[in-house]
Amino acid sequence: MKFLFASDSFKGTLSSKKTAELLTQAAQEIFPGCECSSIEVADGGEGTTDAVLSAVDGKRITLPVHGPLWEEREGFYGALDEKRAVMEMAAASGLPFVPDEKRDPRKTTSYGTGEMILDALERGFRDISIAIGGSATNDGGIGCIRALGVRFLDEAGNELKGCGEDLARIRSIDVSGLDPRVKETTFTVMCDVTNPLCGKDGATYTFGKQKGGTPEILDELEEGMKNYRDILKAQFGVNVDEIPGSGAAGGLGAALMVFLDGKLKSGIETVLDLVEFDKKLEGVSLVVTGEGATDWQSVFGKVMQGVGVHCKNHNVPAVAIVGSMGKGAEDIFEYGIESILTTVNGIMPLSDALGRAEELYLGAARRMFRILRAGTRL
Repeated sequence: MKFLFASDSFKGTLSSKKTAELLTQAAQEIFPGCECSSIEVADGGEGTTDAVLSAVDGKRITLPVHGPLWEEREGFYGALDEKRAVMEMAAASGLPFVPDEKRDPRKTTSYGTGEMILDALERGFRDISIAIGGSATNDGGIGCIRALGVRFLDEAGNELKGCGEDLARIRSIDVSGLDPRVKETTFTVMCDVTNPLCGKDGATYTFGKQKGGTPEILDELEEGMKNYRDILKAQFGVNVDEIPGSGAAGGLGAALMVFLDGKLKSGIETVLDLVEFDKKLEGVSLVVTGEGATDWQSVFGKVMQGVGVHCKNHNVPAVAIVGSMGKGAEDIFEYGIESILTTVNGIMPLSDALGRAEELYLGAARRMFRILRAGTRL
């Protein structure tokens, strides 16, 4: 028997790596001599860079960047080889970097994300994948693009700093200083939302509240975002509201597509491509995946869906071990996952389930492999 383990992390309790260790322990107890391999996976959110680096034995690169409030901090991204890099915008411009009492999307910037891109270009990377979830910003990506040499100018021709409140003040965009290495580089934008830049489903009204936006602040930012949209259309002939995903990460999606010719791609699909998942399926008897909580959302660009679809396409059975099942969890069966086992083995408070996560996961893994062993005897 040959097993491949590719589970998402269980947020706050089990890492992807730990689930693989527990699955290996259980598999070898029930199937002595079996072959076990694993890869860390993520869906383009927090932890994506480290998961990919672990899977391909890549290198973590750290560098000083400006955080979302212009503070100095340490950012990081990953080198997969001499030409390919992977990064998360949240490593420089993430919401957790902004204390609750300081959250105001008029003030935050994606400038640090641009600094990471610039560093990657200077090191010679020409294939860059960027996960854009978890942002603290609503600046339309102008901070990021300013770090790469583009100038956003106000009515008097002065360069704007690059934060949310600057969007309303833009009157023209000077791209003459854009780093020329951008044109030599392929940018893949990991994103699973389809929100436009403006409107009720746009960047500001959909994501701005969680970043500290009051109704008044959101109305102000939306007017600025409309101004930005109109200038992009006038200067570059692109209506970003017609591009699904342009509103991702406070509008960073739009900036990466317009200025860097970035191509939007599902986060989990990008990760599975980067770790060469399909090659790892060769000769595998069973794949075990999973996540902390499974419900109807799991079929919208999450790890289990991506893993299941690839397994289905290669005729490899896949099952999942999860912490809990919510409404619509069984929708995942349409995407190559044969069955789901939960770790919880009785009625218990959530605090107990979280506190005993490792013990409960190992128990579920043992039960799963025992069922599999029974199946081989049919």
